Amino acid sequence: MAKTTRAKRTAPRFPIPQNREQANEAIREIGIAQRELARIEANMNDELAAVREKYEATAVPMRDAITARIDGVQVWADANRAILTRDGKVKSATLPAGEISWRTTPPSVSVRGAEAVITRLHVMGLTQFIRRKEEVNKEAILETPFAHPVRQIEGITICQREEFAVVPFETELSEV
Repeated sequence: MAKTTRAKRTAPRFPIPQNREQANEAIREIGIAQRELARIEANMNDELAAVREKYEATAVPMRDAITARIDGVQVWADANRAILTRDGKVKSATLPAGEISWRTTPPSVSVRGAEAVITRLHVMGLTQFIRRKEEVNKEAILETPFAHPVRQIEGITICQREEFAVVPFETELSEV
């Protein structure tokens, strides 16, 4: 006769309430811990804000000096661009302390008043410049009955899951 082996179940790493009162006590303790965590985060953010403010104030003169130097170098470089770029053959120039360069960004289209622009494109017969976006209507699929053929299409899956949440009761202080 073969000997059966039984696997030992590991003990949970958390306390499991045994009755309604213990569950209520656990939820109360969760609320206390969450509020303490919020206090710790608030204190941390207060300290970080003070440190950031201190260093931001210290950095303002440096930022202003950097901006002024960049503006000055740009004025000089623009005045000497032909020499620095060898009459446009290169886009950058290397100096002993660093490099300066001129770069052209890629073209982009900006549209203000999109509906009016679309109307004008229709009126002018320029519909090739209008994009029609097709996408699956998920809301309509959810409204169909379970036996509807759309629910049998490969690639369409209706997902639903149950989540467990513990939300301790809290009240906020009213402002005076």
